[in-house]
Amino acid sequence: MKNKLKSYRKTIDNIDIKILELLNKRAKCALEIGKIKHSSSAVYVPARESEVINNLSKNNDGLLTKQNITSIYREIISVCRGIEAKLKVVYLGPQATFSYQAGLKLFGSNVDMIPIKRIADVINEVEKQRADFAVVPIENSNEGSVNTTLDELIDTNLKVVNEIVLRISHCLLSKTKFENIKIVYSHPQALAQCSNWLHKNLPNAELFPVNSTAQAAQLASKNSKAAAISSETAASLYKLNVLAKSIEDSRDNWTRFFVLGNDNSSKTYKDKTSIIFTIKDKVGALYNILSQFSKSNINLTKIESRPTKKKAWQYVFFVDFEGHIEDKKVFNTLEKIKENCVFLKVLGSYPKGE
Repeated sequence: MKNKLKSYRKTIDNIDIKILELLNKRAKCALEIGKIKHSSSAVYVPARESEVINNLSKNNDGLLTKQNITSIYREIISVCRGIEAKLKVVYLGPQATFSYQAGLKLFGSNVDMIPIKRIADVINEVEKQRADFAVVPIENSNEGSVNTTLDELIDTNLKVVNEIVLRISHCLLSKTKFENIKIVYSHPQALAQCSNWLHKNLPNAELFPVNSTAQAAQLASKNSKAAAISSETAASLYKLNVLAKSIEDSRDNWTRFFVLGNDNSSKTYKDKTSIIFTIKDKVGALYNILSQFSKSNINLTKIESRPTKKKAWQYVFFVDFEGHIEDKKVFNTLEKIKENCVFLKVLGSYPKGE
């Protein structure tokens, strides 16, 4: 048995040396690519990264799952990308928010992750070219759209270059015992997502909404009678005990995040496009717009309206659909709907999140 174990370990050592050799070759290629591109904004290419992982997944016939491959190659790509240029990624902070976790999952750990307190300021950092990309929440499967983000997308010139859908699981964190909790901090959406659990288990606790689940953990770490609804990542960072896990009322709880940047994302094998528009004040205008998508066999995945805040009872419509702006049928459809629009803006085409 000892000889078998020794033999397998020797085999693994030899494989690791070969892997290391190949990783260094990959890193060298990345460095040469970086010299050709001469621009940090071109370092992160979502379409190319999606293509790499998709190709590996399609050619995989071993024990590794697609999730395994994605996790491994996100880090490999992140390290190689960092050799070209280290990206600055801003997100809705503080550290350990779900926006932070979404950023790490997309970009890997070899980037500078910079927390910002407000969504408007997150976007502004990229607009002012003090950061390369922004990660912002756009909607939750249970609580709906993040209206602050929608409102900011109306005016920004940034493009949606990628998206990620993150499974949200909430924990109750505290430094005190369960029976001593008098106040619970969290983001309003997290409090809403855990409302039944809170009513049943902490009916007398005061619920205190704050800017983020990570800020909630910060506050709970300084209050001996408080708890926070946050993540296990936050528990580790702020040295809190996990009193209860998975306390969200619905296990089917997901949040979608956008990555915003200055350049358009090129076409992949599976894309989505987001647009916003206002319609002309005439009968059938909205119907005429939406019917064009049906005629072109384009699948709409989201439609929502928001007040323009410029004129009473005037609305801006947010629409997501499958396809890329470079697709002929997408381009032609957008040209056709313009005649019913006062304003039409393509927020971006990007790889579809899974």
